[in-house]
Amino acid sequence: MESPKTHTGPGQGSDDYDTPWKAALGRYFPAFLALLFPEVHAGIDWTRGYTFLDKELRQVVRDAELGKRRADILVRVHDHTGAEGWLLLHIEVQGQSQAEFAERMYVYHYRIYDRFRRPVVSLAVLADSHATWRPDHFGYGRWGCELSLRFPMVKLIDYQERWAELDRSSNPFAVVVQAQLQAQLQGTASRYQAKLALIKSLYRRGLARADILELFRCIDWMLRLPEDLDEQIWCEIQTYEEAAKMPYMTSIERIGIRKGIQKGLEQGLEQGLEQGLEQGRAAERQLLLRLTRKRFGDTSAEAIAPLLAQVQDTAVLEDLADLLLDCDNGVEWLAAVQGKVLGA
Repeated sequence: MESPKTHTGPGQGSDDYDTPWKAALGRYFPAFLALLFPEVHAGIDWTRGYTFLDKELRQVVRDAELGKRRADILVRVHDHTGAEGWLLLHIEVQGQSQAEFAERMYVYHYRIYDRFRRPVVSLAVLADSHATWRPDHFGYGRWGCELSLRFPMVKLIDYQERWAELDRSSNPFAVVVQAQLQAQLQGTASRYQAKLALIKSLYRRGLARADILELFRCIDWMLRLPEDLDEQIWCEIQTYEEAAKMPYMTSIERIGIRKGIQKGLEQGLEQGLEQGLEQGRAAERQLLLRLTRKRFGDTSAEAIAPLLAQVQDTAVLEDLADLLLDCDNGVEWLAAVQGKVLGA
């Protein structure tokens, strides 16, 4: 994705929309197509799975390099009718108007076809703010020879008029679209209110807890704020969770998300977020060990240490923290940990 023109607020760095878009497409690919390209979604046989071709895409980009431009994702899917066997989806997310965009869509399309000799469907998502810029084809002709490519295109700003529909949607990618639209807001106060409202909306969409956490990361990345305002949002969300009795984001996860975002700025979203969340999990393991030692002694702490090291799920660590308070002695606590960890 060509990142949109960046703007910098007090205490903010340049906004990066490429990274959260790639992460969202990777996690919510079927939902993305269902929301923005429903005809394509309906034509795919999802029972046969799909495969992201990252290495192959990098080769195509390297072979057809056009300045800083690059295709977003390349996915191998199967036609629902079975008529074509497998084919390829080439999806480009474009953040700013660019005269050469349609040509680039054509160049990548024929490069992909030339490499795989399979049908290619190219899709364009225009995330810019220019209402009249709507490229959907490329072609030329001379002396009876003609060449053309027409590709489906969606313009995200058109969804401003469908905001209420997005707000009611249980499709997780509706949140990604809303975050992208709100990211175009100028002014820290407007961004703050938009970010807070969008985060609160996660709790009433009927989403799974894992999706709420994932989409929170996306919102937090796209709608970056000065550190003091981000801390204020943390406090407001905590109050909101307590009032709604929906404690979805623990303090450990919040620490992990924040550290992950920071690392992601330097290392890439997926690696950065995972490292940040692992730091949060490590901190909770250490806390459980300290509390065990304080309540039941060194022997109990040494016995549960290797069990805690196996836990990679934050939810399991939260459950263990509750169990620790319910246990009366070290033997009972060790049995509880064994049951939870080995049975998790």
